[in-house]
Amino acid sequence: MTGGQDLPTLLRALRPELHPHDYVFVSVAEKPDGIRAIATIEEDEGTTLILRRSEAEAAGLPYEYVAAWITLRVHSALAAVGLTAVVAAAMADAGLSCNVVAGYYHDHLFVAHVDRERAMDVLAGLTSLGH
Repeated sequence: MTGGQDLPTLLRALRPELHPHDYVFVSVAEKPDGIRAIATIEEDEGTTLILRRSEAEAAGLPYEYVAAWITLRVHSALAAVGLTAVVAAAMADAGLSCNVVAGYYHDHLFVAHVDRERAMDVLAGLTSLGH
């Protein structure tokens, strides 16, 4: 199934879903056995893992930023233009940090955990831009 590319259509269909739990970003030389990362990013300095805070704590992995995970349930194409820019700009305008990770089917936002409800409100406001 091909993802959508029309920005107004994507905004109307955002359907943001707030996941339970707290999530953190950690950097490791190599991924510890038994860790289920939401995302893994290989960087020159080390491997970044995004995972539940409880898993990081159980494995003794240090972190600095506690995030909430929001999935935009609209199926956007990887080649779609403007969706993450509009979302990131709206979050910035609201004074919220927002780390975007693109998956094959959906975009995933990691926002400061304390700001999760405000972020959901910002996303709700964006759906009206598609009309």
